[in-house]
Amino acid sequence: MTFSERIGSCFTVAQWAELLLRIVVAAICGWLVGVERSRRFKDAGVRTHCMVACTAALLMIISKYGFADLGMPDGTFFSGVRGADSARIAAQIVSGVSFLGAGVIYRDRKFTTRGLTTAAGIWAVAGIGMSIGSGLYVIGLFATFFIIFLQYVTHRFNVGSDRYSDAGLDVVFSRDSDADEALYRQLEEWGAIVTETQIDKQPDGSMKYRLGLKLKSEIKGAMINDFVGNHSDVISFKMTKVAID
Repeated sequence: MTFSERIGSCFTVAQWAELLLRIVVAAICGWLVGVERSRRFKDAGVRTHCMVACTAALLMIISKYGFADLGMPDGTFFSGVRGADSARIAAQIVSGVSFLGAGVIYRDRKFTTRGLTTAAGIWAVAGIGMSIGSGLYVIGLFATFFIIFLQYVTHRFNVGSDRYSDAGLDVVFSRDSDADEALYRQLEEWGAIVTETQIDKQPDGSMKYRLGLKLKSEIKGAMINDFVGNHSDVISFKMTKVAID
């Protein structure tokens, strides 16, 4: 009997189905929390919460059942494992990969946190690898395709702040210009939400505005040209789109 056959024989079909259901229910709970966070424009939204909750359920299943193949039919353990902590390395994987995921989280120049979903994805992949390594092939394969499905659905059907795209805006006004008020009115008409503002006075007396924006719809070049053309006080106008994590 192979290791996978031994661990597979420990569960009935109904028990396998319940283990898979735990992952789904955890993802749904993460989705609900993520929706609330996303509606408040928090950095960690639906995708991140779904993936973390799903992976936490996966790791809990591995912790409880991933060592079932160590037990013999008569209740004894494989030779050499008595007295050893079989879960020690698995626990170190979870904490070690967490540090690796933290390395991809950063704050960009527009004061927006990036890499949260990628970090959660690294953690999820570690959990999938642990499940395959422990012999829980059904759990690992299901988690793989379920997480891919979650990513596809949450990117296609956005809620809360996920419906907005991030952008950075750099505008330079000439000395003694009052066009800044017109800029904010124009952004409001375009449906843009200003999340961050930084104002720097240049050596020549001009003022540079650095704005972080949430855009519900794209601001086209013709719209920008109209605004710049109607305000001679605008020296430069630069908008940068930020890629979605």
